[in-house]
Amino acid sequence: MDYKGIKALVMGLGLHGGGLQSACFLLKRGADVTVTDLRDEVTLKPSIEQLDKFCTEFGCKPVRYILGKHEIEDFQKADIVIKNPGVRPDSQFLKVSKRIETDISLFLSESPARIFGITGTKGKSGTASALHWILGTDRKSGKAFLGGNITVSPLTFLDELTINDDVVLELSSFQLGDIKNHTGADGNKLLKPAAAILTSIMHDHLDRYVSMDEYIDDKRNIYRGQDSSCITIAGDDDWGKSFHAESKGKPVIWSNKKSLHSPFEKGQSGGWITPDGIGLACLYDFDVCEETVELVPQRLLTPGSHQKINMLSASLAAYGLGFQAQTIRGALAEYRGLEHRLEYFHTVNGIKFFNDSAATIPEAAAACIEALSADAPLVLVTGGTDKNLDFTPLVKTAKNAKTLILLEGTGSDKLASMLDKEGISYNGPFDDLDKAVQFALSKAQSGDNVALSPGCASFGMFLNEFDRGRKWKEAVKTYAG
Repeated sequence: MDYKGIKALVMGLGLHGGGLQSACFLLKRGADVTVTDLRDEVTLKPSIEQLDKFCTEFGCKPVRYILGKHEIEDFQKADIVIKNPGVRPDSQFLKVSKRIETDISLFLSESPARIFGITGTKGKSGTASALHWILGTDRKSGKAFLGGNITVSPLTFLDELTINDDVVLELSSFQLGDIKNHTGADGNKLLKPAAAILTSIMHDHLDRYVSMDEYIDDKRNIYRGQDSSCITIAGDDDWGKSFHAESKGKPVIWSNKKSLHSPFEKGQSGGWITPDGIGLACLYDFDVCEETVELVPQRLLTPGSHQKINMLSASLAAYGLGFQAQTIRGALAEYRGLEHRLEYFHTVNGIKFFNDSAATIPEAAAACIEALSADAPLVLVTGGTDKNLDFTPLVKTAKNAKTLILLEGTGSDKLASMLDKEGISYNGPFDDLDKAVQFALSKAQSGDNVALSPGCASFGMFLNEFDRGRKWKEAVKTYAG
């Protein structure tokens, strides 16, 4: 589409790249771009510097900045508003906007590549990263790309894409809700992934949604544009069954029930994990043999049983669309995981350090505890800002940690009260990450695992969970040596 002369307003420049890449996309196509953000110039300096550098290199029109506030007139006058996923859809500014897009909708409207879509509450980043790794292995043509909620805007690589390429998009409920009513030039829904994967569904974002049903309804947009040529991969729980009942894509089930043989009804396609940790699959009515094959090897480089499920879901998408089982299995044997998700990043004096900052709900932190306390004593740094979630899963597993350290925040206040009732000791809350790291080091011994797995949002002490994870790694390396 030609955007020459169009007045475009980017709402939320941010630091993740979505706003920045949207602005670059529009500038490159001749639009007059205004950027507005509630944060100030100091906070947004990295993104502003990148955008100004882009304008200089490509000879684009200068960007107009409105920072520290939004002006309603800018939204009224704009031909197109690019919305940040974090902005609530009922915003007074969006209500007066003529046309609302996102970096995802801009991308999908022009991408020639095959799309793989992944959503869910937890596990979507690990699944997306593993699938991208698989799709990039032993290709006969084209390349594999990864973007979306994983902090890489797909607009970054849009101009490189061909019809032979594959794009893995991790999509949050916010991003999916934003494109719910968007259609392409053919009148069909803009998002039509060849394979849609729905990972584990848990309570989350109930500070934004009025109910779980409303939250999950946005998730359902991952498959609503599919047809019988596509695959829908979901779990064997009630949520997964409802997804498969609604989707027009071929149903493929993932199960975390440990079984030597298929746990599914006759004729159902899916994958499962054996008691000794091997991921198996059997698909029917696909262009593959209807036999049981091994997709996920027993031994992986990333810890945790939940990682096996992520890799199983990813492998089912690749296998169902023609990748060989041997290729998938070999790729996963070499997969090293993703930053901020149970990321092993440092060892000193026999102590292993992990960064699990993307664990922003209690269930994710509980999974970290189970994974890292299984083979070594665990010193855990946790807590942060509450998202109106139930901390019971985290409290139930907290006793498995050798030492529990809380970061300051509303979530930690709630968590501390529950820990007190259960008689589980903890330290803090600490209002400074450096102090928390120093305390953790004072308690850790050779052979221990030390991890940051908050189970909470990062607001207050950090810009976001990725900023939190990076600062954790920096502090560990500073004080541990």
